[in-house]
This record gives sequence, structure tokens and C-alpha cells, in this order.
Amino acid sequence: MPSVAELTALYTNFMFGPRPGPEVCDQCFNFTRGFDRCYACDHNQAWLGAIAPISYSVAHEQLHHALRLYKRIGGTAGRRLTLELSSVLWRYLDAHEGCVARAAGVDRFELITSVPSGEESRDESHPLRAIVGEIVAPTVGRHERLLRRSTTEVAPHDFESRKFEAVRVLDGEPVLLIDDTWTTGASAQGAAAALRKAGSGPVAAIVIGRHLNREWHENDRRLRGITRPFDWERCVLCG
Repeated sequence: MPSVAELTALYTNFMFGPRPGPEVCDQCFNFTRGFDRCYACDHNQAWLGAIAPISYSVAHEQLHHALRLYKRIGGTAGRRLTLELSSVLWRYLDAHEGCVARAAGVDRFELITSVPSGEESRDESHPLRAIVGEIVAPTVGRHERLLRRSTTEVAPHDFESRKFEAVRVLDGEPVLLIDDTWTTGASAQGAAAALRKAGSGPVAAIVIGRHLNREWHENDRRLRGITRPFDWERCVLCG
């Protein structure tokens, strides 16, 4: 069985580490045009105490394809992508879960759960839950399925605090949410809203890929300015 370092070696070459700074959203680390926050974060209600994207996921490039295909194809190729993405999350958590906890104002996360699929029919077999609950060692012991899709109708990228519902009452426990992709953040914020309404403590989110379009405004120039290769020792919250 290849090691976590071996499985993430290829990803090191095409991942882009987000960094805070001017013209970068101070919540989700999207590139902006002179503003402190991107449009989605400025207009959606914030329920998350901290957001940590591991890498930018550039449309039609390698990480974007991996995040899209791992939940859509089966067989050997699908299992390989699932194992590789599990290793990316595992390696990041080993180095930086403490950074996320500090940013959220807690000592540690007692519970870890994944953001459910926006489509109830796909949620039962979504591989992200297997990644968090069965594969990634730093999360397995604390994983619990805390959320399910509600019956509230919501457009795919629209925020709605009733999109998800908690499966049980919580008692102030800090919760770490894991998601594969952040586009507008609507799903992660909706999941956090459901957890807070159920009585959780602070909720933070780690997402594998923060979606970007290279062609928008000056994204291409700014992506080319990110130091390569990807630095596993530095995250967006510990710089």
C-alpha cells in the first residue's frame, strides 16, 4: 500500500496554496477585485467560525477533475481518486488541524462530519462520507453522520439555512465540517447553520478545493504568482 506522502506526491505539483492578503476574501480566500470579501461571503450569512481551503481548484485543471470524477465514476479509477483525495486530506489534517481549531477559537474538534450532498438520492452513497468516516485516520474516531438533506427546495449554489437538518441535538461540542469543493460556500454555510441550530459549539470547515476560474479578471496572473510546488508545511491559516 503506498504511503500518504507517496499518494500526494503528484498533487503537490498541481495544487495552489491559498494565502491571505490584499484582494483576497478574508473568509473563503477567493480572489477579489479590491474588496475584503467576495460577493458570496459578503451576501450570505456567516455560520462558520473558520474556513480552510487546502488548495485552489482551478476549473478544468487536475484537482478540479479529481474532485469532480471521484464521486461520479466507479471501478479502479474511482477508487484510486478516492484514495488520493483521502491522502490529501489526511496529510493536511496531520499538519494543520490545530491551525483550524485555533482560528475557530477552540482547543480541538470533538466531532467531525461531512457536508451532505445537495441531492438526497446521491447522499446515501457519497464517497466523501467514506473518506471522512472510514479512510482518513485523523477523522475516523471522531466522525459521526450529523446532517441530512432537508426537504426544503434550494437552487444548487444558493444559500438557505434550512437546506440541511441535524440528525440529533448537540450539546455545545465544536464540530469540524469536511467538504470536497467550495464554490459559493452555500452548502458548507447551510450545514454549519443546521449544526448551530441543533446546539453545537463553534463550527469550522476544511475544504479540499476552493473553486476558481482562471479566466476571470486577473486570476491567471495571480495563480501564476503562487509559489510552487505546494507547501505542505504552510496553510492559509498559519501564515
